[in-house]
Amino acid sequence: MTKFIHIFVKKINYISMKRTVMLLTFVFAFSVVFAQKSAVTSAQNFKNAGQFDQALKSINEAVDTSNSKAAKTHSDPKTWEARAEIFQAIFKSNNESAKNIVRDPLTEAFNSYKKAIELDTKRKSEKSIKLKLTMLTNDLLSQASNAFNDGDFDLAQKSFETIMSINDLPLIKNDNPDYVDAEIILNAGLAAFNAEKFDDAVKYFTEAAKYDYDEGRTYTLIAASYQNKKTASDTLKAIDVLKEGFEKYPEDETVLTYLIQIYLDLDKTEDAMKYLEMAISKDANNPVFYFAQGGLYEKIEKEEDAIKMYEKSLSIDSNFFLSNFNLGILYYNRGVKQIELANAVPPNESERYDEEVKKADAWWAKALPYMEKCKEVTPDDELTLESLKNLYYRLKDMDKYNAILDLLGQQ
Repeated sequence: MTKFIHIFVKKINYISMKRTVMLLTFVFAFSVVFAQKSAVTSAQNFKNAGQFDQALKSINEAVDTSNSKAAKTHSDPKTWEARAEIFQAIFKSNNESAKNIVRDPLTEAFNSYKKAIELDTKRKSEKSIKLKLTMLTNDLLSQASNAFNDGDFDLAQKSFETIMSINDLPLIKNDNPDYVDAEIILNAGLAAFNAEKFDDAVKYFTEAAKYDYDEGRTYTLIAASYQNKKTASDTLKAIDVLKEGFEKYPEDETVLTYLIQIYLDLDKTEDAMKYLEMAISKDANNPVFYFAQGGLYEKIEKEEDAIKMYEKSLSIDSNFFLSNFNLGILYYNRGVKQIELANAVPPNESERYDEEVKKADAWWAKALPYMEKCKEVTPDDELTLESLKNLYYRLKDMDKYNAILDLLGQQ
């Protein structure tokens, strides 16, 4: 009997000891998990207090896979949500020292939300993550706008690209599979263009054009991006893009005007004239088109046709500077050529010489009202003032000549 009691007591002691070990193990495990959950809570408290360096230290401990104490928290989507919120809070902070804690807080926030989505296999956090991604998009728009205005086009482009990545997440895309934010795509292209990353600009503008965003203007942006690459093959691509844009948007003058300008720059007179005729057929009251035709006629030495086009341009808009200027210069140069003829007259033919000089004066007198109109329209244009100085001198109007010298600061 005594032996039985002894054995029974031993069993009770063994069972009690085993329970104690199990209880201690449970308490230890609970304390580790609690400690790390407490780290997440501490991180959020530090964030709310504006102590962002401490907030990041705490949250990074909670997501550190090499930290044995973070076994539960680093795989918890809520932890990564909290991490993303800290980075967003850093971005929004007015404390300049906070800005130096991390170089690109919104990218870090986005990466944290992506990790949260990956870990949220049961989709328990889906609603809260969606809402926070919407707020992140607003932050990125703000960052992009400020960066663009400050001339930091690389950051602006990156911000727009991150928004595009958010829109492509299945979590967001599934709500409206056919939705494409073409405005953001175009803005990414504009940022890339200004950053002189023309391959990226072509990519984004071409993508925006697929969705008919901004119609013809987008085709001119694609063409401009190709042209800025400054190779012959890229210029040909620019022409092809503009032709495509013109076919798709035949009423869009910007596409047609750009195409004409490229042909003018390439001295492709026939092609330029062909598209100018098309442009005039669509907008017969645009003085620019007649001016451009006048310039083409001058290039191929058809001055009378050029004069007709400049005059047609001025009949639509008498203040159109370029047509006034070109006509004034054309008549002025005729006067110069006429003086050369006068100077070739033999010295013993003074009467004939005087007649030839009068012809030159007549051309200069004809040029004068056009150059005076240029001065009226653009008073400070130096080329206009220099031309008027020469005209007044040749026409012996010394009062006006001296007045122009004063304006040029040459007295």
